[in-house]
Amino acid sequence: MDYETLVTVQGYAKFFLILAVFIIFYSYAYSIYKRDKSGERDFEKYSKLVHDDADVSTPLEDRKKDKDIDNKET
Repeated sequence: MDYETLVTVQGYAKFFLILAVFIIFYSYAYSIYKRDKSGERDFEKYSKLVHDDADVSTPLEDRKKDKDIDNKET
């Protein structure tokens, strides 16, 4: 394989790698936007956690109590 072919293959590989990263990033950003707009999850309260990280602050979400967790065998 000569140098010109190697550079061409490298250029195509770099283009498709950047394209794949672009598609993955924007699909993730769109999914966050969609979940935030539908009310499935409120991401704004997680961003406020950066400023309110004291020991006495309240938890962001309540834990779901499962019957299996409460009835542990010892």
